[in-house]
Amino acid sequence: MSPLVSIIIPVYRAAETLPACLAQLKAQTYRPLQLVFIDDCSPDDGLAYLERERSGLEASGIEVTILHHEVNRGVAVARNTGLNAVQGEYIYSVDADDLLQPTAIGTLVQVAEESQADIVGCEYLLQEGTSQRPITQPDVKTGKEAFAQICYGRMKWNLWLFLLRRSLIEQLPTLRFLPGENMGEDLMLMGKLLQRAGRVAIVHQPFYTYVRSDSQITNTYRPEHWQQVQANVQELERYLAQQASMESLELIHYLKLNLKLPLLLSHNTQDYERWSSMYPESNEYIMKNQHLPLRTKLLQWMASRGQFWFVRLYDKVVMQWLYKALYR
Repeated sequence: MSPLVSIIIPVYRAAETLPACLAQLKAQTYRPLQLVFIDDCSPDDGLAYLERERSGLEASGIEVTILHHEVNRGVAVARNTGLNAVQGEYIYSVDADDLLQPTAIGTLVQVAEESQADIVGCEYLLQEGTSQRPITQPDVKTGKEAFAQICYGRMKWNLWLFLLRRSLIEQLPTLRFLPGENMGEDLMLMGKLLQRAGRVAIVHQPFYTYVRSDSQITNTYRPEHWQQVQANVQELERYLAQQASMESLELIHYLKLNLKLPLLLSHNTQDYERWSSMYPESNEYIMKNQHLPLRTKLLQWMASRGQFWFVRLYDKVVMQWLYKALYR
């Protein structure tokens, strides 16, 4: 008998995108499936829509679990709620405004079973408006190797890129995500899981479509968002120290540099000030990352010396002119 796969879907202000998301979940060629929806006290009619669609999903052989928060508690708590309800041998995550190819779960499970991998990842499509761009992942074989690639900036850590063995997650404490720390929560969990994982496999197919809305494109992190990222990184560091993983603690410096890099892809003086105040102890690692292009290391190196005229020039020439010409 095929192993049960539980898919966790946090839902908040997603009434408009749920129909497309549910259609692709229902179209999955793999069974058995458990869909775990967590309505985080959304003000729209997403919860009512899920209840209306429940019977149709169940008729297609899918087990449906719908959970509801009486107050909005944030995505970190929603993910904890979902993890407490899963029953499958494998766990996957989907955001309610994104899309998943019909053969995704079946292929990931097949690779997991054949390779005995604890974690199986895939690639994805970044969709902005009508344009799509493939985002690839490096080929890795172990959890430690995958963690290193994440720190070097060569691998993405989003939960929706990975099929996870439930037994791996159960090795962590009951509270897997930090309540209220809703930015960088997937990085923190994946960092911990990769430390414990044995074999990791990557399927080089873009099974997932990450739909970046207009509001996400123009949205900028507020100070509290950066504080949440830092809280999750601090928790990951605490865990690595507890595990006496000195090599991974060293790699964290490269991760910190990559996390704060977007603050330099800006023309906002406040972003530059935040870059300078975040993780200054990691700046000595700027030129040591052999996996970043020289222009990126030069950008960071100049910023570390307060030469923000160069940062502004980089933003104007590279980000506002060259990239727009390449990806328009």
